[in-house]
Amino acid sequence: MATAIAEAADVESVEHAARIESVSKSFSGPAGQQLVLDDITLDVAPGEFVTLLGASGCGKSTLLNLVAGLDRPSAGSITTDGRPALMFQEHALFPWLTAGKNIELALKLRGVPKGERRGRAEELLELVRLKGSYGKRVHELSGGMRQRVAMARALAQDSRLLLMDEPFAALDAITRDVLHDELTRIWAETGVSVLFVTHNVREAVRLAQRVVLLSSRPGRIAREWRVDIPQPRRIEDAPVAELSREITEVLRGEIRRHGQH
Repeated sequence: MATAIAEAADVESVEHAARIESVSKSFSGPAGQQLVLDDITLDVAPGEFVTLLGASGCGKSTLLNLVAGLDRPSAGSITTDGRPALMFQEHALFPWLTAGKNIELALKLRGVPKGERRGRAEELLELVRLKGSYGKRVHELSGGMRQRVAMARALAQDSRLLLMDEPFAALDAITRDVLHDELTRIWAETGVSVLFVTHNVREAVRLAQRVVLLSSRPGRIAREWRVDIPQPRRIEDAPVAELSREITEVLRGEIRRHGQH
């Protein structure tokens, strides 16, 4: 089967922020080729928020890296609406640059004229509620603030698709909850499409319009849920908890079926 990673050429005619068609991925190992992802087909609509959920090692991050263009599928094709922006669990900010300069670097790589970068960086910092933090160094920022800067830097790429690989996993529960609110607000304000990887069921339900569950290796789409709970949502809301319990039971079944603990 042919493989391809492409960017949609005509934004006016784009029907999907991302289209993943029959994608498989294998890696070489001591025992030969290991199939990590098997025949994944998934569309993300423009402006849609989708979470990828599954047990550790099921291939969620591998799939995100394929969509980002950091690796190529062994089979199948991936098409995106322009070049995606990627945000990791670690902020990956340059410690020798200020918060504003970290964002300006992304603007520079995008080709934004030098005279416009500072103003745009300050606008993005204000969007993530860090107004006045342009000159702060990374070591002066809390973990949550660093992830806000990382989010602003990702948004500076002006992508229509934001890929997020467990960006809040290392944060304490309260900070994570606050950033859930912020991400939901930014998503609503910007209209960006989001593909968000997590192993936290309640986080998936708290954020997404659609939850996609991957089975354990090889990763296959086991099931999807449409989340019709109105925003804003809270982790502790009864409808969030109820759907989370349902998804958790299915996830447990997948883990038991594949003999993982």
